[in-house]
Amino acid sequence: MGVAIYTATSGALAYQMKLEVLSNNLSNINTVGFKQDRTVFRTYLPGLQNHITETLQTKFISGEPGSLTPCQTSNSLVAFEGTRTDFSSGQLGHTGNALDLAIDGNGFFCVQTSEGVQYTRNGSFTLNQEGVLSTQAGFPVLGDGGEIKIDGHDYVVDEEGNISVDGIQVDTLKIVNFADPQSVKKVENTLFAPADSSFIEEKAEQFTVSQGFIELSNVDAVRVMTEMIEVLRGFESYKKVIQSIDEVTSKAIDQVGRLE
Repeated sequence: MGVAIYTATSGALAYQMKLEVLSNNLSNINTVGFKQDRTVFRTYLPGLQNHITETLQTKFISGEPGSLTPCQTSNSLVAFEGTRTDFSSGQLGHTGNALDLAIDGNGFFCVQTSEGVQYTRNGSFTLNQEGVLSTQAGFPVLGDGGEIKIDGHDYVVDEEGNISVDGIQVDTLKIVNFADPQSVKKVENTLFAPADSSFIEEKAEQFTVSQGFIELSNVDAVRVMTEMIEVLRGFESYKKVIQSIDEVTSKAIDQVGRLE
């Protein structure tokens, strides 16, 4: 009885965490360059004292509707381990603004922040007071030569990221990729920063830069809302299981051993 209620409770909590992640994804559907998150769970035997470091039964990432079914493993509990970022590309949206840039393919723009170099797919750029190409938050965008200053009228970026001003090439966008995409973590303003010492930056390949475009969020609203409905139904199912177990337990306490 005790194992059953703990199993049902862990499942309900897992659905709750997944719902929070889905809600955050949906709220950023109009955020340029946003990458959605997927919830990560592990199932483990309740007898294990340290379920994170002991041998685990199952590891799965809930990204597909109906994929979160922790109680299918007999007498096991499920633990929320965090999220993984889905780095799949979003659709490109045409703006016609010469300062808007989008990467089609692999790679990230490099941005200089107070915390060091960080990375983004959000190419909605602007010029600061010094004429330096910057993010909307004011962080300079980096080229191979450092900060990119636009001192002229005719600003053109070709598919390889080469920047020309009034017909003269002034720099090339620094676009990089990572050996392991999960070696970076999300920070504010759609930026990514190195997550740990395993981080390795490498020159991006197989990409094109589109001027006058932005990369939209990779969140699929219909899919997310479908998942949210299924999660809510799953949570309600676990809630009913918990209530049923509680009722049985109450009856057992009240009736077992009673003298007739």
